[in-house]
Amino acid sequence: MLVVLALGWGTLQCGRFLLPPLLPRITETLAFSPAGIGAALTAFGLIYAVTQYPSGTYSDSLSRATLILPGFIILLAGFVAVGFAVTQLLFVVAVVVLGIGKGLYASPSRALLGDLFTARRGRALGIYSAGTDVGGLIAAGLAVLVLATTTWRAAFVPVVVVLAAVTVLYILWNRESYELSRVRLSPGETAGRLVATRAQRETLVAFSVFYFFVGGLTNFFPTLLVAGGFSEAIGGAGFALLFGTGALTKPVAGEVSDRFPRLLVGAAGLVLAMFGLALILVAPALPVVAVGTVLTAVGYKTQFPIADTVVMDTAPDGAMGSDIGAARAVFLTANALGPGIVGVIAEIADFQTAFWVLVGSLSISVGLLGRQYLRER
Repeated sequence: MLVVLALGWGTLQCGRFLLPPLLPRITETLAFSPAGIGAALTAFGLIYAVTQYPSGTYSDSLSRATLILPGFIILLAGFVAVGFAVTQLLFVVAVVVLGIGKGLYASPSRALLGDLFTARRGRALGIYSAGTDVGGLIAAGLAVLVLATTTWRAAFVPVVVVLAAVTVLYILWNRESYELSRVRLSPGETAGRLVATRAQRETLVAFSVFYFFVGGLTNFFPTLLVAGGFSEAIGGAGFALLFGTGALTKPVAGEVSDRFPRLLVGAAGLVLAMFGLALILVAPALPVVAVGTVLTAVGYKTQFPIADTVVMDTAPDGAMGSDIGAARAVFLTANALGPGIVGVIAEIADFQTAFWVLVGSLSISVGLLGRQYLRER
């Protein structure tokens, strides 16, 4: 089940990360304005965030499989629709469908791994979340190949084929029943659990700020390098280096967080990310940028399995999916604010200033996680 869920996540993330390099061709083909294509991607992100809580709650009351299988099917429909979109409206509908499918899949699949790997949640979620980086690397190579040889629509064919195969594997290997019944959502009760103690409130804030940092970093990192005088090829290579480092970092970070205090591992990783990004900003020579990129990636990629696991560790029995879904909805909303704020600061000042703000923002997360660790010792 770990294999099939990680493959599913990696494949859907590959399809998701195909969109940025293909956007110039998509925009040209469908006659999108920059504002129009931006609005479409914003709709995707918001739908994805909003779907997290109900999908997690339903997976608690029904079964994980009842949400995961429809998530696979809707994702398949979404990627097929993107490939066949011939008008702006059809493309917008397609990415909204993708957002719904990803939202149905993300929280229940994480909760299922939490059910199966109670003693090694960090390691399991590290392997699972590494699919984002593997998918991103494959997407970058696939986009280059497709743009050089054929139409952008062909890029989604292998995504659909692999995702269909993974869906079949999930159906064959799943041992849960599929249940249908009325479920009452209790967002107030879930929110009360997430902020019941000072430690939980501080954790929620710390990882929300972290996700804000990620939103700003990942959307504008190549732009930062280009603004610093490097070529677009170097900017793209730096972006790929983030993914490549993350694919190796996440499983190891999850394993380390199972053996040592999660809050300490998280705080140490954030300090490393701050140092790596500051190194890039202070001494922008190519070898230094490469080292700084690796350090930044190791530091911030460490957080993804830890953030999910910390929420799961405090969730009561029977409410893990609900709590992880609600927490991720908060995290992803903060993530969506990152690129907007970085863009505004860069417009007023420059990208160097905007990224110094990102470095500074992480000090909030470090302070909160570090203080909690010292309290719990």
